[in-house]
Amino acid sequence: MAEEAPRGVQSLVGDDSETTSWEMARERLVNPEYQRTSWLATTRPDGRPHLMPVITTWIDDALHLVVGERTRKGRNLAADDHCVVATSSTTLPSLDIVIEGRAEPVTDEDAVRHLAEVYRMSGWPLEAKGDKVNGPNAPTAGPPPYTIFRIVPSKVFGLPGMVGMDGVDPSELPKPTRWDFDDR
Repeated sequence: MAEEAPRGVQSLVGDDSETTSWEMARERLVNPEYQRTSWLATTRPDGRPHLMPVITTWIDDALHLVVGERTRKGRNLAADDHCVVATSSTTLPSLDIVIEGRAEPVTDEDAVRHLAEVYRMSGWPLEAKGDKVNGPNAPTAGPPPYTIFRIVPSKVFGLPGMVGMDGVDPSELPKPTRWDFDDR
């Protein structure tokens, strides 16, 4: 499947300023650092924000995450699918990435089996059972059964990370950039 290109790219510091390539950001999403933590922001039914760590995987133009159905983040996503996921980078030059989008539960059983296999190959032995997955409890996911959510980005922000900034020539640092995708 061909990776979707952003429909717009914008510097976050000025119209004539340089931007970071989507290819660099996509590479960081596809090949994350080992044991990288991402953070999922959702909204509680009363409007208060909720932020929790999650394990993410970028596959087929979207970020995927595994969420226990009974967790607060799982209940929040069931009530309101709008969310934001942020991740930092330690690969130099570091690039922190923030993804805005909507979390859709993956319900196609073949897709769930495929994604469970991806997680299994990365060391988390998940087993697909219909449109849910089961396996050992992951502290960030809560207790099983799990739903796999697919977050298709509407906007992605890339910002120079804090890690190693003092050891990289300023001209080589990523440039603050926003990539716009179709509104979802």
